[in-house]
Amino acid sequence: MAESKSNPLTQELYDYVLAHNPPLDPVQRELVETTHTALADVAGLQVAEEQGPLLAFLVRLTGARHIVEVGTFTGLSTLSMAEALPPGGRVIACDVSEEWTAYGRTAWAKAGVADRVDLRIAPALDTLRGMPEEPHIDLAFLDADKENYIPYWEELVPRMRQGGLVVVDNVLFHGQVPDPAATGPAASIRAFNDHVVADGRMESVLVTIADGLTLSRKR
Repeated sequence: MAESKSNPLTQELYDYVLAHNPPLDPVQRELVETTHTALADVAGLQVAEEQGPLLAFLVRLTGARHIVEVGTFTGLSTLSMAEALPPGGRVIACDVSEEWTAYGRTAWAKAGVADRVDLRIAPALDTLRGMPEEPHIDLAFLDADKENYIPYWEELVPRMRQGGLVVVDNVLFHGQVPDPAATGPAASIRAFNDHVVADGRMESVLVTIADGLTLSRKR
């Protein structure tokens, strides 16, 4: 039986991790604080602080120019990726909330990257299905309603270029995914994880970053 080599993530150790990652810039920091102040009841929907620098790193590593984000919330992940884009790059950000994404619009403008973000307020499946069908997406970030993860995946994967990267958040769903009796979103994530493992179009790894992150490369 495999044994975990992960250390328990105490607050002290988490603070150490953040201190040894690229710091959030002033606009990113302000957006985090604004989200936790103005939307305290749902602020947990924001990506973990260490995920912003990771997403920016992946954008630069892959040379991504065409990014699709499914689930924007207040736009921290969008901001992190947009700032890392080369000239001419773009993030198509899919969400259904004008209220939540308004905070993102303000932050993107402050950071000078509003012209790199194409925010589309509509059901994400409709937005994805309206995109060109040929492979053209360099990087996709999926962090939306868990019940639709498999349909989102099935719209994204055929549109990914060879070598393109799909990054999926919350694949451990608060530690509930090992339970065969899981219900609701946890059951949806269980089914999604099995779906990904069986998908021969992609090369995937699941890592224990934040609430679980899957990195999947188009073969």
